[in-house]
Amino acid sequence: MSARLPGPVMVASGCGGTGRELAAFVELDGLDFVTRTITLDARHGTPGGRFEEVPGGLVHATGLPNPGLEHFLATELPWLVRAGAQVHVSITGRTLGEHADLARRLSRAPGVAGLEVNLGVSDTDGLGLFEVREPFHAASVVAAVRREFPSDRPVLAKVRPDVSRVVETARACVEAGASAIVVGQALPAAMSHGRAAGLSGPCLAPVTLRCVAEVSRAAPDVVLVASGGVHDLASARSLLDAGASAVQIGSALFNDPTSLARLRARLQEDA
Repeated sequence: MSARLPGPVMVASGCGGTGRELAAFVELDGLDFVTRTITLDARHGTPGGRFEEVPGGLVHATGLPNPGLEHFLATELPWLVRAGAQVHVSITGRTLGEHADLARRLSRAPGVAGLEVNLGVSDTDGLGLFEVREPFHAASVVAAVRREFPSDRPVLAKVRPDVSRVVETARACVEAGASAIVVGQALPAAMSHGRAAGLSGPCLAPVTLRCVAEVSRAAPDVVLVASGGVHDLASARSLLDAGASAVQIGSALFNDPTSLARLRARLQEDA
């Protein structure tokens, strides 16, 4: 049985909170919702200021705060399932074994529609995560997850928007079992005081577009989800026209949480 692939609009990881924060602004029933990145153990995140606005975007160093898998399964996941969301759990870990353990335990959790493997965390300082520097590293994580997760549910591989390596990485992840490639992480950046961080927002749209176009041209059979810089109909449409099957809207929700509902409605009108 083939996996149901999400789209055409998803909530990007970490940008919809627990779902409760978005519920007042968009109907969650049927919405493809990617959770904040979940790790086996709870993480408190980066102390102090985590966000800075910059022209055209947002610089962030969060440290991946999350309640850990057990608490997520007991509280956040059941709420999202009751709300009717199609829940795609974003995961990362310190080792291949941790990735496999997360996938195995989430495979048994009611209501998990799919997984998104976070392969390109931009603010990795002190996080102790499995380092994904080369395409074969990304493929090894995907393979470990895919072995433990049912084949009739999608595993999305979220990769860095590195034009020089994105095609090779996308191919390696698909060969390892990824159902689709999410093109577009935050770009490596720094907070004003020098802390390692990521850059997100509309300023990333041209980079994401280039990466989507490169993968679509070189590997047309790869299913692509574009994430990075999506903030309105024009930015979404350009990515879909370039070869993406779906888009994720993320940091735009911090500025205007109603933008998701409007984008979904406009794309439905255009269909």
